[in-house]
Amino acid sequence: MVLDPKAQLINRLDYVDATRIARGQAAREILDNPDEFGTLLEIAMTEKGVIGHRACWVTEFVCKENLRLMEPHLDYWVSMLPGLTDESAIRPMAKLSEMLCEYHEKTDQPFTTWTAEFREELIAVCFDWLIGPHKVAPKAFSMRCLYLLGKEFDWVHDELRATLLKGYPTGSAGYKSRAGHLLKKLEKSA
Repeated sequence: MVLDPKAQLINRLDYVDATRIARGQAAREILDNPDEFGTLLEIAMTEKGVIGHRACWVTEFVCKENLRLMEPHLDYWVSMLPGLTDESAIRPMAKLSEMLCEYHEKTDQPFTTWTAEFREELIAVCFDWLIGPHKVAPKAFSMRCLYLLGKEFDWVHDELRATLLKGYPTGSAGYKSRAGHLLKKLEKSA
């Protein structure tokens, strides 16, 4: 019995563990076969449980090597982000958000799909991750995204400042470190 490409990829993801080596090997397979990236992203955004988490981990590793693979998928991806509920999926997707924002701040060749509407949706997701009961990593990645996106959308910096100040007293050491750094930057740019 021959499995369809999605089922084959799910079977391969079943052997990926949390080690950098395993994630890197799985990412290399996708980078060698970039036509599979859309399927990987679909699995990452729709599969619940361990297979979905693994697909998110591999997606992050693939994008570290070739972020441009995301370009045709940005609208789908951002529309699916609010549906993620598990920290094992949210952390790599928050990191990917940060990578995309950093890329677009530095490049003179932005993605054609890096639209104002896309960025507004990403802002909403990042504020949800920052305000919600999430671990420090997604919050830190979201802070950075919001800071960068706030350079284009004026209101974002005001909201970010207020949110960071509100969360600072009860935040973890990691939260306070990143928040303090960004609050200083926000103060300088005000």
